[in-house]
Amino acid sequence: MMSQSLLNLWVLLRRGSGCHSKVKSRSTAMEEFQLTVHHEQLSNALSVVEAKPLHYFSNVPLSVAVVGEPGSGKSSFINSMLGKHADELGAAETGIQTMKAKGYPHPTLPRVILWDLPGREDSALGSCTSQVDLNRFDFFIIVGYQHFQTVHADLVREIGAMGKRFYFVRAKIDLDLEASRKQQPSGYDDEKVLQWIKEDCMMGLLKESVIDPQVFLLSNLAPRSLDFPLLLEKLQSDLLWLKRQAFVFGLPYFSAPILEKKKALMEGKIMLRALHLGFLGLQPVPGFSFVVAMFLFLKFRAECYRIFGLDNTALAVLARVTGKPVAVLQAAMASRALIPMILWGLLNLVGAIVMILEYGFLHCFPSMGCWVSGGSLVFTSYYMLHRCLRDVANDTQNVLSRALEDPLYKAKLYASVPPAPALQPEIPT
Repeated sequence: MMSQSLLNLWVLLRRGSGCHSKVKSRSTAMEEFQLTVHHEQLSNALSVVEAKPLHYFSNVPLSVAVVGEPGSGKSSFINSMLGKHADELGAAETGIQTMKAKGYPHPTLPRVILWDLPGREDSALGSCTSQVDLNRFDFFIIVGYQHFQTVHADLVREIGAMGKRFYFVRAKIDLDLEASRKQQPSGYDDEKVLQWIKEDCMMGLLKESVIDPQVFLLSNLAPRSLDFPLLLEKLQSDLLWLKRQAFVFGLPYFSAPILEKKKALMEGKIMLRALHLGFLGLQPVPGFSFVVAMFLFLKFRAECYRIFGLDNTALAVLARVTGKPVAVLQAAMASRALIPMILWGLLNLVGAIVMILEYGFLHCFPSMGCWVSGGSLVFTSYYMLHRCLRDVANDTQNVLSRALEDPLYKAKLYASVPPAPALQPEIPT
């Protein structure tokens, strides 16, 4: 039940549409998932996901971004993947510069969308791709048509920084073969030319510290020749692993409704706690309200940490699962800062000053000081507790995002990814 709830919640948030009956069933699944996570730590959710078999992720959407320099043949490559000619309905437009990202559902790979992105130029010249948030996408196919260049290295580094995977497609191989035939008509060898091109791409990727680079050579004249069958087979074999990664990396986003529900449950108790603190602040002891406010604030924060799964025990579990040090996870928590709360709590000392004046100069019971102290404690406590709750809810997403940034954890997601298939490429004639 837990696994099905997780999957239905992911589908609902990624698509955001569907018929009334589907929305109703997914809403029920979402409620079941929220109830489960409400009683468990988010760190346990990662372990639950990792324990699921790969077929569990078969219905997870996967957004594949096709990127590269302008004119590299990205749109033509997408049409090859779709099995369409440029003049067919639903095909990507070719021969013009892509200015806006556009998605194309793959006809046979379930829930896979190929995105045609604007061309990426040299980093020194700027790029239209910089206007596209690459974090939106789950997987990348870099398309190039020349030697491995700076633009390719930039893309490799950006994708690597996100912890995501990519294939490198060297397009327009037919142009290279034709040029080689003209330059060396007597000693021309298709196999040597293809090997040299692939080695050039491999060396460029290895210089960027890419482990097990996946390079595929494609021809524009014969789009389904050369390495195209290998590319399709590799993508099909990696598909479930890629979808699992997309699902795991999406945890911080679709956990938001669960956190909001927890937050709403606790917000209803804040006013009562503030009034209780205000009653304690009526004690005729100068500075007592400040000490009480700080003590009960720390107690409330510890309760929030326990409920949202950010206490020391939960962080230790999350650190063990993801391989991220606890100190690094704690560094992502804005709610751990105490100075803003202490400065705000100093307003409670106004009542203490009034009490001292009444005791020392008026020689009477500090009734005015008690009311000032109690009243200020109600308002300051209400603000402090609301801010604490808001920060803890945000920190839960921040900590989960920081945990998923760990390279070792990302590598673990691909620990069992099968190697690329070894097929003999068909050379276009």
